[in-house]
Amino acid sequence: MTDQAEGYTTADGRKIGGVVMEMKNITLRFGGVVAIHNISFDIREGEIRAIIGPNGAGKSSMLNVISGFYTPSEGEVWYKGAKRPPMKPYEVARQGVARTFQNIALFEGMSVLDNVMTGRLTHMKAGILPQMIWKGRAEAEETENRIIAERVIDFLEIQHIRKTPVARLPYGLKKRVELARALAAEPTILLLDEPMAGMNVEEKEDMCRFILDVNDEFGTTIALIEHDMGVVMDLSDRVVVMDYGKKIGDGSPDEVRNNQDVIDAYLGVQH
Repeated sequence: MTDQAEGYTTADGRKIGGVVMEMKNITLRFGGVVAIHNISFDIREGEIRAIIGPNGAGKSSMLNVISGFYTPSEGEVWYKGAKRPPMKPYEVARQGVARTFQNIALFEGMSVLDNVMTGRLTHMKAGILPQMIWKGRAEAEETENRIIAERVIDFLEIQHIRKTPVARLPYGLKKRVELARALAAEPTILLLDEPMAGMNVEEKEDMCRFILDVNDEFGTTIALIEHDMGVVMDLSDRVVVMDYGKKIGDGSPDEVRNNQDVIDAYLGVQH
């Protein structure tokens, strides 16, 4: 991987762009508990950026800072070259940041298609009256949003369950539906919180393929938290490592794998 002023080139020849989001000296406190301590790193356009570390390291807290669910106690979040003021999660979503959750957060009684359509909410502009009448702008908007939702369903190969209530689906497919909902928002940055958690080997292989396809086909920038080190090392362009709320490593998968601090705190040594 070759570093450049405005980005870098990966080993397989992919061009990664400039910084799209930067976390500057982020500290997050809950009373006397410091969940994140003075962490800085960036996310570049078009890359797959992993955040790893042992349980309790502060990874999900960092993802919640990025998505706007938490406001940092200290430090700044910069997005597309501008400092981001304190925002509600829905405001961050409107800026082009979508996410999935560690624990599946779908509407169990709704169909797959209806769940995916909820990912279009930030793109729905028609007011209550036009939606009640459902003519003109509201009808055109609904049609456009449904077309995009159907494209995402086709892309993730879940056409056969599009009308199935989510509650009837096995765990692995629910995870894919949650990815579809986030992808339907057409995000600039896609945040994935442990997308492989609880999956068997076959389901993990499918999810890895879809994550790579999303990055390749749409150019979507992806930041993910994942405990499966095989997945992290295979998928990621760069990895930031956290431990007890601090950053202990940052670099390419090979650099992180050979970082002694990371080995001691997280990866361990093979015997």
